[in-house]
Amino acid sequence: MKVRQLFVVVAIVLLVAITGISFFWKGILWYLVLVVPLIILGILDMTQKKHAIRRNFPILGHGRYILESIRPEIMQYFVETDTEGKPIDRLMRNMVYRRSKNVIDTVPFGTQLDVYQPGYEWLNHSMYAGKIKHADDPRVKIGGENCKQPYLASLLNISAMSFGSLSENAVLAMNKGAQLGNFAHNTGEGGISPYHLEPNGDLIWQIGTGYFGCRAADGGFDENKYIERASLPNVKMIELKISQGAKPGHGGILPANKNTPEIAAIRAVEPYTTVDSPPSHSAFSDAVGMLQFLEKLRDLSGGKPVGFKICIGIKREFVEICEAMIQTGIKPDYIVIDGGEGGTGAAPVEFSNSLGMPLLDGLAFAVDTLRGYNLKKDVRVIAAGKIISSFHIARAMAIGADLCYSARAMMMAVGCIQALQCNTNTCPVGVATQDRELMKGLDVEDKATRMYNFHKKTMHNLSELISATGVKSHRDFNRSHVNLRVDNTKVMAYDQLYPIVEVGSYTGKSVDEIVDMIRKRALLNA
Repeated sequence: MKVRQLFVVVAIVLLVAITGISFFWKGILWYLVLVVPLIILGILDMTQKKHAIRRNFPILGHGRYILESIRPEIMQYFVETDTEGKPIDRLMRNMVYRRSKNVIDTVPFGTQLDVYQPGYEWLNHSMYAGKIKHADDPRVKIGGENCKQPYLASLLNISAMSFGSLSENAVLAMNKGAQLGNFAHNTGEGGISPYHLEPNGDLIWQIGTGYFGCRAADGGFDENKYIERASLPNVKMIELKISQGAKPGHGGILPANKNTPEIAAIRAVEPYTTVDSPPSHSAFSDAVGMLQFLEKLRDLSGGKPVGFKICIGIKREFVEICEAMIQTGIKPDYIVIDGGEGGTGAAPVEFSNSLGMPLLDGLAFAVDTLRGYNLKKDVRVIAAGKIISSFHIARAMAIGADLCYSARAMMMAVGCIQALQCNTNTCPVGVATQDRELMKGLDVEDKATRMYNFHKKTMHNLSELISATGVKSHRDFNRSHVNLRVDNTKVMAYDQLYPIVEVGSYTGKSVDEIVDMIRKRALLNA
């Protein structure tokens, strides 16, 4: 007998039985309070047409959806090992939590990683380790010859996350932590909110294709609004977002249920509507136009450092940007290279999984192209994309980055538990939600202290790594310091995986010639 038929039979039998017994015992009628709703639910299941499981298995079919709804929690707490969790494994999550809480973060009994598994990485240490003392938070000057207000940045800063994607309490905690630790907080493309300004932490104002914070009525760039916000003393740098690793070629997404009247006012959009930023900028249409726009942003800001963020896609386009720097003489003060493994609150699956160059490949290519044009000395490079530990920072700097951004580690420092509900407005810890009841669970002062602790301990560990490798400074890291196990018996240093381009070797060559050289290098290294 099929479940549908069995349900009908059981429902009829129960109703008849309860009715019959009620002639002798009136109290049994109370059971109808339980039975009748279940029968109604079963009938609704059988008559609806959207879900075949419920239609074929009335009532029982709901079990499938209940289990599916708690699957992430079951996986995270009962199934996955310490090294299997995605996108951030438990080893890394626990490290962030422990450092942010300022409790012991050492591990017992050796590594849990399989050191003979392809993909395992390590740094070369020196037998003369510890001979040189290093600052726990060294600084990098950002600002070229045309920059009137250069900024001394920490090696680790908060990556771009907008108010709207994050709650006001999360933004307050992050900025307060940045203020305590003297590092920078990137606003994300959602604009500068009151919660970015209240704690008085250093800000990097990111401007995306929606021009939020400097948006004209037609959705374009408003020069007067820009001057007003860029002149704020908290704003230390301005960043033009060309693309981001989690969804390159796709504008930012703010779901309607997160687009409150407050957020809409900051962004100059209609509240409770889904806001999809355009995939590209309206203020320019080529490399020269982009550099001219950056120069305009620098001049209008009073000479603050300006740069752009990009996930490497078509290599020729980045080459053209470098070529335009040579032709125009206009150079950004910094470039952010984001990796395709970068995180976001909401992105189409295909974009998140299958578009954009991963960080290490994109970073090596960008640094090498800048070196080939002899531009690296003038332009700082910031690495972003799954930067969690001090090893990740050291690895990025060995490839050629000057400093780093981190987003997901900073979210975890203020309480994120990787519930994977960033796009639903139901974040259970109040980090990625606009639900005020959920937001109340995030105590700003406590989480600001945790943010400060995480940054401080990660920077201290980085200084110990620098000391262990025997180099004098983080600037002395190079690709020969990092090793990758390619297979069980083969190991390659990063200078073999990513052979460095000689300074000035692209000078005097056409774009076509350079692109051909890059293609041949890739074939040789394959």
